[in-house]
Amino acid sequence: MEVAGLEWLLGPARQLVAWGAAGAMVFGGVVPYVPQYRDIRRTQNAEGFSTYVCLVLLVANILRILFWFGRHFESPLLWQSIIMIITMLLMLKLCTEVRVSNELNIKRRSFADFDLNYFWHWSKFTDYVQCVLTFTGVTGYITYLWLDSSLFVETLGFLAVFTEAMLGVPQLYRNYQNRSTEGMSVKMVLMWTSGDTFKTVYFILNQAPFQFSICGLLQVFVDITILLQVYLYSQYPQKPASHTAHPASTKAL
Repeated sequence: MEVAGLEWLLGPARQLVAWGAAGAMVFGGVVPYVPQYRDIRRTQNAEGFSTYVCLVLLVANILRILFWFGRHFESPLLWQSIIMIITMLLMLKLCTEVRVSNELNIKRRSFADFDLNYFWHWSKFTDYVQCVLTFTGVTGYITYLWLDSSLFVETLGFLAVFTEAMLGVPQLYRNYQNRSTEGMSVKMVLMWTSGDTFKTVYFILNQAPFQFSICGLLQVFVDITILLQVYLYSQYPQKPASHTAHPASTKAL
């Protein structure tokens, strides 16, 4: 009788934990960008954040959604991709508006110029949207043609999670170039690390496709490396490296 009563209590508790974990997966990934977004709006300066982070996350999550059509995985992971795409577009919109308002150069660049020297350094948010839609259309069509190939589907899944695992690399490189982490939200990186750790454990426990677990571990490693940069550049300040300024920002997980 007591066992039955205990099971009656544990059943709903397990369900609540499962719902909580699913909710954390869906929305947890966007939380780290909240402090970075607020910092950019407050300071009207986006130079500490790499917009290439947005590029990496957009590509990774578009590929993950396409992978879902070939091999269905858990719905929370699918919804996480959709929410992340929306979040990255909002980040891009803010960074573009701030950068253009601070730019002295009158020359405007657009996606239609097809100038590789200014790829992902365009002057209007609509240019980024055009690029994302073009990439989605091309990759979506290729996926449609090769959806019956298990090799293609598995490769697509690997590319999706591997691209996401490289998310921190643009910020890592930007910090190295600047010899500083100034302008980058440390809170954001701490949230990346905790979120990626939770996500990787979630992948392993829920037996997600093996690509997810492997690349999740790689992503945690990159996050920890960025935190080491924060420590090193604060304890041992270095002379900023001289490099040509580019009309753009750089990253955030």
